[in-house]
Amino acid sequence: MSDTAAAFIQTNLRLEAVPGLPAIRLYTAHSGSRLSRLFGADDADPPAPYWAYCWAGGLALAQHFLAHPDQLAGKRVLDLGAGSGLVGIVATKAGATVQAAEIDHNGQAAIALNAAANGVKIALRDIELAGPVPDDIDLIAAGDVFYNPDVAALMLPFLQRCQTAGITVLIGDPNRRDLPLAQLELLASYAVGDVGDARDKADRTGAVYRLK
Repeated sequence: MSDTAAAFIQTNLRLEAVPGLPAIRLYTAHSGSRLSRLFGADDADPPAPYWAYCWAGGLALAQHFLAHPDQLAGKRVLDLGAGSGLVGIVATKAGATVQAAEIDHNGQAAIALNAAANGVKIALRDIELAGPVPDDIDLIAAGDVFYNPDVAALMLPFLQRCQTAGITVLIGDPNRRDLPLAQLELLASYAVGDVGDARDKADRTGAVYRLK
């Protein structure tokens, strides 16, 4: 974990209860956070700070795991595209052993801080979508990973290979345009409020799907 990123997050983000999940607290950005200060002047294309906010797909997966802890107990779970680590935190509290994959170094720092704030431990790991299927995972939780066509084109084949290898793949999403609905089975829907990319809607729904 980057000490610089961790110090910035602790100083400039607020540790707040998650909407609909009051027992979970995350470091969350606000209007005064000025996240652009995390990036250097030579950062021509810095990653979007998805880790600093709650998103509909992750909230749906977290609520699903909270409602069905029996599906997590004793399982080895990969929180893929983990962002803040919310999904992994809830899975850990339900009895799973969780690893989180997040490519943003600031997000990695946020995951460590958020896990500690909620009294759990989550290991970080690197995942290459074009690389081998992990052989030490029972369930992949992928929240909000189909947010643009380029990422979707890489993500779906990887998840399909994981499913073929016997890994259960659960996807959380608010029905974005690039979600491959024909490949998915709807399990449940949850109210997630005005979060992420739909702050103009107070009644947003996030859904949990199983990859067929």
